[in-house]
Amino acid sequence: MAQNGDITRVELAERSYDIEIGGGNLAGLAHFLRERSRSSHAVIITDTNVDTLYADKLGDLLVDAHWEVHLLVVDAGERSKLPEVAFDLWETMLEEGSDRQSIVVAVGGGVVGDLAGFVAATFARGLDFFQVPTTLLAQVDSSVGGKVGINLPGAKNMVGAFWQPQGVLVDVDVLSTLPEREYRAGLAEVVKYGVILDADFFAYLEQHIDEINTKDAGALRHMVERCCRLKADVVEQDEREISGLRAVLNYGHTFAHAFEAASGYDQMLHGEAVSIGMMCAARLAMCMGRVDEAFVARQQTLLESLKLPITVPAFDADDLVDLMRRDKKVDDGQLRFVLPDRMGHVELVKDVRIDDVVASLGR
Repeated sequence: MAQNGDITRVELAERSYDIEIGGGNLAGLAHFLRERSRSSHAVIITDTNVDTLYADKLGDLLVDAHWEVHLLVVDAGERSKLPEVAFDLWETMLEEGSDRQSIVVAVGGGVVGDLAGFVAATFARGLDFFQVPTTLLAQVDSSVGGKVGINLPGAKNMVGAFWQPQGVLVDVDVLSTLPEREYRAGLAEVVKYGVILDADFFAYLEQHIDEINTKDAGALRHMVERCCRLKADVVEQDEREISGLRAVLNYGHTFAHAFEAASGYDQMLHGEAVSIGMMCAARLAMCMGRVDEAFVARQQTLLESLKLPITVPAFDADDLVDLMRRDKKVDDGQLRFVLPDRMGHVELVKDVRIDDVVASLGR
C-alpha cells in the first residue's frame, strides 16, 4: 500500500527542489511531476535491468495521466556512461520530437541518473529533469545534488555539468527487487556519510546492523532520509564545489575512481570501489597522524559487518597513482585527498606523500 512520502527540501534559490521519500509512492509519479512541471511530454531514460521492473509501468502510468511518453533504454552498467551513448540518446530524442518543453525522467541507478541528467543538461541547451532512483546508492547519494556526467576511457565523470533536478521521488519499497550485491554497494555510501559528517549516524549504523542487513523498512527509510538531508546541507552551502566543502562527499573516491578505471569499469560496482577506497583513505590518514588505529579498525568492522569488500585488488601501485593524478581534485599537479581527523569530520588535504599513498594500499 502506498504511503505518503516525507519531504526533504534542497534550498538553492530558484533551483530549489523536493526529495520525496516514502514507501509505495512510485504510484504517485504523475502527480509528483504535474506539481512541478507544465510539460506534457516525458522522456523516460532507463536501463535494461529496470525497464521491465519499473520504467515500462511508470510510462504506462504517465500515459494514463495524459502525458506523451517516450521510453529510451540503455544497457545496464557503467559502460553506458559514454559519449557515444549520450549521442545516441540525443539523436533519438530529436527524431521523436523532443523540444525545450520536454522533460527527462531518469528511472534507475546512479549510471542512469548521471547519464540522463547529462543528456537533459545538454539537449536543447537544457531540459528540466527528474530523478526516480531505484538503487540504494542512487537514493542516498547520486540522485541528489545535480552532478551529472559521463566517463572518458581513462577518467570517470570527467565530462559533465551541475544540473539540478526539479524533484527526486524515492520509493524505498523498490529496494526489495535490488540484487544483493547492488544493495551492499549502496551501503558503502551510507557509511561514508557517517564518517564524513555525522558520528551519531555512524553509531546508529553500528547499532542496527541486523536491521540493515535484512532491509528492515524502518531502517531503510531512516538511512535514506538522513543521507539525503546530510547531502542537501552540503549542496546548499557549496552547490558547484567552489568553496571546497562539497569535496568532503568524495571521501574514498580518489582511490575508488582509480580502481574502477584500472578494472575497465566492469569488474566492481562503484560502491564496492568506494568501500575499499575508504579503507585506503583511513589508512592514509593514519599514516599522516590524523587518526589512530582504533578509527581504522572501527570503520573496517562496520564495512565488514555490512558484507562490503575492503581489500585492494591486485592492480599495479604505480598505475593506480597515475590514474589518481587524473582525478578532478588534483590541484596544480598535486594529489589531494579527503581525509578524516575524527569520526564525523573530514578535510581536503594537500601535500600528501606518494609513499604514504602507496603504503595505504595495504600491500
